[in-house]
Amino acid sequence: MFKEMCISLIFSNLVMVKSLNSNHHMRNLSANFVRVLDVCNQHSRDLVNDKGKQSGCGVVPSFSDHEVIVLGWLQETMGIDSKCYLFGKLDEYRYWMPNLISSWKFNDRRKYTAQLTEKIRKRIADNLDGGEGTFIIDSKPVKVYQLVCGKRNQMGKTCVEKAPNIGYCASQASYYYGYKLHAVYGVSSVINSYNVTPASIHDNRYLTDVEQDYCNCTIIGDRVCISAEIQLNLFETALIQLEEPYRCSQKQWKPHNKAFGMVRKRIEMLFSQFSDTFNIMRNYAKDYQGFFTRIISKVSALTVLQYINKINNKPIGRIKYALA
Repeated sequence: MFKEMCISLIFSNLVMVKSLNSNHHMRNLSANFVRVLDVCNQHSRDLVNDKGKQSGCGVVPSFSDHEVIVLGWLQETMGIDSKCYLFGKLDEYRYWMPNLISSWKFNDRRKYTAQLTEKIRKRIADNLDGGEGTFIIDSKPVKVYQLVCGKRNQMGKTCVEKAPNIGYCASQASYYYGYKLHAVYGVSSVINSYNVTPASIHDNRYLTDVEQDYCNCTIIGDRVCISAEIQLNLFETALIQLEEPYRCSQKQWKPHNKAFGMVRKRIEMLFSQFSDTFNIMRNYAKDYQGFFTRIISKVSALTVLQYINKINNKPIGRIKYALA
């Protein structure tokens, strides 16, 4: 009898602690919503009208485009990967967000504001990198389905070119079914540009897009980017000096620069944050538009947290402490 009473008391305390943590989590959500909304307003004054809506015809919604973007950022920042769970919790706190839209409208508006989200993110990134002249290019595999479920995927039914496919991850020595996130970082670990391609696309293919956005700079690539032809083409067309570590079996091999190794370590840490904090490997998108929208929101949320750390004189890499 005494043992049962102790178990019951422990269980009730655990439920109470869980409830208090949940309420504290949502109070932080309301406070952080205001903080992030202010950052969004500062970097999009000429992109939207006074009501926070993109230019165009139609009725001005009560829940502005800015608020849709910020709510998507906070969902990714706090690791809430389920839209239903997010709105289930928000229903308990409608007193501080009376104009909150429904979950299905939020999903549609989020896709509609994806390009606006990227424009705002790009402006925030420009304030972070400080006009750097050296960049690092790398890629990260993003698995969407298991290999056995690849034939049943519905993402590429409407657009075959953007459909996921089978790729190989060299770091894990395994095949996967999904996409590949290509990104160009500054030395300060800020993403300047990125793109999402099917998993079978080689990293060298993304370098053809880089020469259109960058010029007169140095780009440090991975070993997969080794190509004398591509190096010559980038230098002749855009004055881009492509450097990469050589393999030990090559005649040009030389010891790595310690500074280069530290930068590469920060990039690997950034990719780990995508998997840990932003759950990039776990999404519930039903089509490629929803998947790309989630990727844009995750990358933008990372940039916003870095910016908040910078204005608060904190290391920009400690994103978990940005909204603490």
